[in-house]
Amino acid sequence: MASNRHLGRIVALQSLYEFEFRTQSEDKSVDIDEILGRNLERYESAIDDKDFVSRITHGVLELMGDLDAQIQPIAPDWPIEQIARIDRTILRMGLYELLHLADIVPPKVVINEAVELAKAFGSDNSSKFVNGVLGTAYRNLIEGKSDDAESKV
Repeated sequence: MASNRHLGRIVALQSLYEFEFRTQSEDKSVDIDEILGRNLERYESAIDDKDFVSRITHGVLELMGDLDAQIQPIAPDWPIEQIARIDRTILRMGLYELLHLADIVPPKVVINEAVELAKAFGSDNSSKFVNGVLGTAYRNLIEGKSDDAESKV
C-alpha cells in the first residue's frame, strides 16, 4: 500500500493547489470533494489507499490556519502569503503528516516525500526551503514534545 502513497500525495497536492487557486479567484463553485474525486478518478487503478489521500487533503483544509500559524515562526523571513503557493501547500501537507499521521508515516519519510514533491513541482530552491522548514518543524514541534514528555517522567 505504501508504494502508491507518493502518487497519492501528488493527487492531494494537485487538489489542494487547485482548491486554493480557485478559492482565491473567488470561484463560488469550488468544491474540494469534486476536485479530489476527479483527480483520484484519473489514477483509480494506481492508488489503492484513497483514504490516505482524502485524509491528507481534508485534514490540511480543516487545519490550514493552525498549520500556517506553526509554519510562520519557522520561516519568519517569508510571510505565509508570500511563500509560493506550491511550496506553501507542500509545507502544509508535510506538517499535517508530521503532526497527525505520525502513527502511520515515519517523520523521515514525510520530509523526504515533501522534498521530492518540491523538486518535482516547485522552483529551483523549493526543495531546500521545504527541507529546512520541515526539518525545523520536526525538531521543534515533534522532538520537542517528546523531550518535554521524557523530562517530566
